[in-house]
Parts: sequence; C-alpha cells; structure tokens
Amino acid sequence: QVQLVESGGGLVQAGGSLRLSCVASTTISMFNAMAWYRSAPGKQREMVATTTTGGRQNYGDSVKGRFTISRDVAKNTMYLQMDSLKPEDTAVYYCNAAWTTILPGRFWGQGTQVTVSS
Repeated sequence: QVQLVESGGGLVQAGGSLRLSCVASTTISMFNAMAWYRSAPGKQREMVATTTTGGRQNYGDSVKGRFTISRDVAKNTMYLQMDSLKPEDTAVYYCNAAWTTILPGRFWGQGTQVTVSS
C-alpha cells in the first residue's frame, strides 16, 4: 500500500519561507503526476501546485511566483518551497499522487499545518 508522509509545516511570519516535504513509501517515478493541495477552514480545497513525470508544472494563481514544486526521485520525495508567505496561505497542506495524469490521484498524505502570522 502506498503511503505519503508530509513534513515541514509550522508557524512562520508573513514574508517568511517554509519547505514542505512529501516522502513516498514507493518510488515516485511510478507516479505520472504529483501535487500539493491545501485546505483552510471555510474554504474549498485548493490546488497549489502540480508536477508530472514529463516535467510539466502548474501552479494555482494565488501562489504563482512564490511557490516552487519539485521532486527528487532518488529520495522518493516531493517538495514545495514556499517563499513570501502570506497569512492567506495558512492551511493544511496535503501531498497527492496519481498513477495517471489525472489529479487529484487516489493517494493522499495526512497533511501538515502551515500557519502564517501577520
């Protein structure tokens, strides 16, 4: 069974940075697509960033230019570098993976809390 484990969340001041990690229990080269989503109280789940094995990346409008998604196949890990954080980035961030290119895929992590103070 595939497991995804996120880490790296925490409390940071506005303008600061965090890097989230998502470690998979299997080689991530098997996933055609991986993504980060976030969920905040009272808001719908939001796609933050996606990446495919073909190297295509996509970002939500609210994070473009501030967040960077990447993955290290050798470490079975996907990352989300978050810079210039804003209070509205406060949410639980989830790692997601799909065998196909259709997102969200069937595999989810447990989530990691990111809180940005003003």
